[in-house]
Amino acid sequence: MQNQPFNSLNRRVYLDNNATTFPSARLREKWGEILEVSGNASSVHQEGRVPKTILRDARKKIAELLSCSPLEIIFNSGASEGNSSVFNSVFQSAFPKRNEFLISSVEHPSVAKVADSLKARGAVIHIIPVNRDGKIDLEFIKKTVSEKTALVSVMYANNETGAIHPIKEITEIAKAAGALMHTDCVQMMGKCENTFKELGVDYATFSAHKFYSLKGTGFVYIKSSAPWSPLIFGSQERARRGGTENITGIAALNIVLDEVANISDKIRHMTKLRDLFEKTVQEKISGVSVTAKNSPRVCNTSSLVIDGVDGDTLLMSLDLKGFSVSTGAACSSGSPEPSPVLLSMGLTRAEAQSSLRVSMGWTNTEEEVLYFIETLSEVTAKLRAMGEKEKKDANVC
Repeated sequence: MQNQPFNSLNRRVYLDNNATTFPSARLREKWGEILEVSGNASSVHQEGRVPKTILRDARKKIAELLSCSPLEIIFNSGASEGNSSVFNSVFQSAFPKRNEFLISSVEHPSVAKVADSLKARGAVIHIIPVNRDGKIDLEFIKKTVSEKTALVSVMYANNETGAIHPIKEITEIAKAAGALMHTDCVQMMGKCENTFKELGVDYATFSAHKFYSLKGTGFVYIKSSAPWSPLIFGSQERARRGGTENITGIAALNIVLDEVANISDKIRHMTKLRDLFEKTVQEKISGVSVTAKNSPRVCNTSSLVIDGVDGDTLLMSLDLKGFSVSTGAACSSGSPEPSPVLLSMGLTRAEAQSSLRVSMGWTNTEEEVLYFIETLSEVTAKLRAMGEKEKKDANVC
């Protein structure tokens, strides 16, 4: 490998694709055409016809991808809105006869917090444990679901560790008890082969900015037989989600969906980068472990525990050297507390505070990964040396 730093070209290396992705190259090429679209899809005149066509085409394309009816798709602002909508819809339809909800201990805050809000309204929330590999406790679900269970909600893949959960099996358990099933699919699109049809869920939520489209756009799958109450009232989306549709975002999504439908090569590329990263980083840096390594994982995600360093300090040091990574969920950044996800998996506070998440994207290269490892090795050695010096100075005092 050449000694010349990759960043000498004044190019940052982005390795935080689970937080958000940059718009795809194809989307950027089509951006001018998207901006030409004006009008309101609810208008009956000519300016409303193009937006209406975009809505119809995107909805149809999503339905084909998910093997469902276009009428089972609702556009919204993203998965956080979708998660709140799903939980509130089920609560309103089932309470008080079915007042119990099951969510995993590793859910995104947008699920955990809406569950808390329902708890304040009389719902009973059961937290499904996971083990140190991030594997869900299926026996807990089997023992806990009952005729009082309204909804079971488990994310398809964890945003911090990449661990994939057995949604099909969990759905079968939920259905046997007459409960509804929801899965947050934010980390599925753009990094997994499409097996959605096999899951059998009643609800699924998606965010476009997680798979190379724009922020502020998303959609929710609602099985035709599942109850639904609008979170935002209005006539749009067949009165299921009010507000003028985000045509710009939906037009962008429509373009990216073609790429998402054919990602086998991209999956192989990201898997190769992830495996190269994990193998090489453990060879070059002592005291590094990969969290959830023994679980099925999405192809792009590595969650590391690096002994002897503080994760936040490491992140800031890497940022200054031109690398964008994270210590966990972007929604929880800035919190002085270690990741609740990692703690719920059984990691100690010290381990959780020494964590680093690296998430590859479609366009990352082997050159970027190898240079990142080189820099990570240098920064880790420096931080460990500083830590040892501080300990010695403290002992002297």
